[in-house]
Amino acid sequence: MRIVIALGGNALLRRGEPLTAGNQRANIKIAAERIAEIVPGNEVVVAHGNGPQVGLLALQAAAYQDVRPYPLDVLGAQTEAMIGYVIEQELGNVLPVDQHIATLLTMVRVDPEDPAFQDPTKFIGPVYLKEDAEELAAENGWSIRRDGSAYRRVVPSPAPQEIYEVPSIRTLVEAGTIVVCAGGGGIPTVLDSDGVLHGVEAVVDKDLAASLLARELDADLLVIVTDVDGVYTDWGTPQQRRLDRTTPSELSRLSLPAGSMGPKVEAVCRFVTETGRPAGIGALHDIVDVVAGRAGTRVEPDVLEAAVDA
Repeated sequence: MRIVIALGGNALLRRGEPLTAGNQRANIKIAAERIAEIVPGNEVVVAHGNGPQVGLLALQAAAYQDVRPYPLDVLGAQTEAMIGYVIEQELGNVLPVDQHIATLLTMVRVDPEDPAFQDPTKFIGPVYLKEDAEELAAENGWSIRRDGSAYRRVVPSPAPQEIYEVPSIRTLVEAGTIVVCAGGGGIPTVLDSDGVLHGVEAVVDKDLAASLLARELDADLLVIVTDVDGVYTDWGTPQQRRLDRTTPSELSRLSLPAGSMGPKVEAVCRFVTETGRPAGIGALHDIVDVVAGRAGTRVEPDVLEAAVDA
């Protein structure tokens, strides 16, 4: 079975933890141990987030004022390589020595006219108290939004249109290589009117990129790993209830936050609707059971769609 796994930010850094290399490696080590359990007998592709990391690099770049800060696409490439390096290394520490693993920098084309450029929603960087966030926003021209009980910077998150390295990823996967790619949603790029490719100031949502990746790779299953054990109705209220099994139609009736669970649900719905194959959303420690359909939220094709496809 070909499985695309999208690791959420909690697999790299838990909320409130300092953005140290040691903390990130410790969390990735746990993720690698979990992923290793599903490698035997399967083809595995791993995507991951980069919100805290790209935000930290942006802060560090802004602190050095002798040169202009690097744009978000360059910072995205840096984090994709940095995080991929640690994931690849930690996977290699728990898998057989003859298991090939490769990290591939991945460029993703987005539409320069995407309305997301006018409505930033993607959280990046650390969390702040409201007063600190407002001060930083005023100093740096940031957009900020509330994230739980804290505040964070938000940047445009245009929808991914094309992943340029898919043929290379497919070749590696078919050769038995575990591929780490589309990190942080991939490096955001646009084609100008002359057909020249260049980066753009944005961060592509990693769940939507993973969904596109899974569709283009003809994956059998898309799994999105997050910091909750599934999708809930009435989240945060006494009536909250986890959806164990659901369909795109049922999920489309839910109102979900654009900056958190919303893109995850949109991503799995696109995959399930377009491929007729299942997807799962669940917690990292349950990943084996999420793959098997015993934990998390399993999203399956609508009955009418399945009947038509049959």
